Amino acid sequence: MPAYYLYILQCADNSLYTGITTDVARRFGEHAQGAKGAKYTSAHAPQKIVYQQKFPNRSSASIEEARIKKLRREEKLKLIASQ
Repeated sequence: MPAYYLYILQCADNSLYTGITTDVARRFGEHAQGAKGAKYTSAHAPQKIVYQQKFPNRSSASIEEARIKKLRREEKLKLIASQ
């Protein structure tokens, strides 16, 4: 069973995008190319990976993703800084 990663990307407009994947580098490339990335990142040009966290399964990664997506920007920035 592959490990899952939660990741946060910083986009060109300084916005943040959160997602999960089994391969962060591959997924970042997909976002950057635009074809297989999220609709959000195709319009906001991802610049770099600013946070990642490993999880043993998709379920736990999805739960944390949902929690982080509900945070205010300031709280996300604190999470990123704490890594």
